[in-house]
Amino acid sequence: MKLYELKAIAKRLNTFTFISRARRIEDNTIEIMFDKSESYFFNMTRGASTVYKAPSQRPLQGYNAPFDTLLHTLLSASKLIEVEVPNDDRILRFTLAPKSSYKDKIIYLQLEFTGKNTNALLIDDNEVVIEALRHIDADSSFRVIRPGMELLAIPPFERKEEAKVIEDIDVYLEEKFTNLQAKRLLEIKKQKLSSVAKKIKKFAQLLEKLPNKEKLAVLATEHANTGNLILANLYQIKPYDTKLKTYDFDGNEVTIALPKDVKVNRMSDHYFNLSKRAKSKAKNVHIEAENLSSKKAFYENIYYALEQATTPYELELLVPKRAKSLRKKEKLREGELFWIEDYKVMVGRNSNENQKLLSLAKSNDIWMHTREIPGSHVIIRTDKQNLPETVLSAAAKLCVDFSTNAPGNYLIDYTKRKFVKIQEGSSVEYDKYQTISVVKEGVEIRI
Repeated sequence: MKLYELKAIAKRLNTFTFISRARRIEDNTIEIMFDKSESYFFNMTRGASTVYKAPSQRPLQGYNAPFDTLLHTLLSASKLIEVEVPNDDRILRFTLAPKSSYKDKIIYLQLEFTGKNTNALLIDDNEVVIEALRHIDADSSFRVIRPGMELLAIPPFERKEEAKVIEDIDVYLEEKFTNLQAKRLLEIKKQKLSSVAKKIKKFAQLLEKLPNKEKLAVLATEHANTGNLILANLYQIKPYDTKLKTYDFDGNEVTIALPKDVKVNRMSDHYFNLSKRAKSKAKNVHIEAENLSSKKAFYENIYYALEQATTPYELELLVPKRAKSLRKKEKLREGELFWIEDYKVMVGRNSNENQKLLSLAKSNDIWMHTREIPGSHVIIRTDKQNLPETVLSAAAKLCVDFSTNAPGNYLIDYTKRKFVKIQEGSSVEYDKYQTISVVKEGVEIRI
C-alpha cells in the first residue's frame, strides 16, 4: 500500500462514527462495515495486501478462530474514535471504544501492510497484543506477535514514492475492487472450469470403454458353446493338456485353449461362468451407460453454471476448494456434497443417487426439487434448526444449475423430508411445501 492511499483512506474513515460489523470473509480478507451502510475490505495477504470498497459480502466459509471471535466481540457496535497512519508508516490504526465493555475502555485495531509480515492485530491500551490474524514467533522475527506479549514498534521505513492526490477515495477503492474482482474471477473460473472439464472427460472415456451389448451377447454364446464342447469331450482331456482339438457341432475342426489351474471336471463350468457374466453385462450395460451419462450431464451443467458465474462466491459454491472439503472430514459416497454457510447440502447426480439421498435424509431435513422437470434432488441437513433465507436461496440455485443448463424461469419446491413420500424409484409426492423462484439466464444466473 502507498502512503498517499493509506492517508486518504484514514481521512475518509474518520468521517464515520461507529463500526457496525467486523468479520473475516476470506482467509486473509476482513470486512468492516461503518455506520450500518459502508463496507470496506482489508486484504491482508502477505506481499499483496490492499484495501477496496464494495457491497457487503457473504463469507466463503465460517471463521471461528480466537481472532475472529474477538474481532466480532470487540469491534461490532464499537465507537470509532480515530483512524490514523502513525509516523507516516505502513499502518492503519483504529482507536475504538468497544460497546461490550462494562466501563470506559480503549482498544486498537492495527492493520500492518508490511510485505511478508503483513498482519492484523487487536491491541489493548497498554500496547499488549490481545489477538492477531497471524502469530509470529521469536525464530521468525525479533517482533513477537502473540497474545499477552507487548507489541514492539515496527522499524522505520524510508519511503521512496511519489505522492499523489486522490480526488475521491471511495471511487478509487471501488475501481480497485472492480479490477481485482475481474482478474480474480477470471483466474478462479479458469481453474475450476479445468477441474470440471477433467471430470467430464473421465466420464466420456468411461462411456467409450463400455462394452457393446450385441458383442457381449455373441461372446456369451461363444463361451456357452465352448463349455458344451469341453463337456462333450471331457473323456479325452488329460490333466496336463493346454489345448483341446476337436470338432464343433457343425463338424468344423476347432482348437480350444484350456484354462490354467482348473481341474478337468471344472473346465466346462469355467466357460459357462464366463457366458453368464457376459449375459449379465449385456443385460446391465445400458444401466451403467445411463449412470455414467447422467453423471457426465451433471458436470456439464456445472461447467455451464461456472461459465455464467459472476462472483467468486458463486464459483466456490459450485466447486468448493478441496482443502475446505477435507477440513470437514466428510465425504459422500453417492452424490455431491456442498457446504453453504456451514450447512451440509447433498445433491443427487442421477435417479439412483436421488433415491439414496432420500433414504439418508432425516425427517426434519429440507428436500428440494425443480417443479415439472426431472433433475437433481437436494437435501439440506438442518439438525432441526431454522434455515437462513440465504441458504435456501443458494441451495435452490444449485438445484437449478445441476438439473438443467437451459435458460428460463424455474420454480423450486421445498419441504421437510417427512412430508415427501417415495412413489417409485426417485419419483415422489409431497405436501406442505413452499416455493422459490429462480431465473436462469444465458448471460448470468440470479435469484
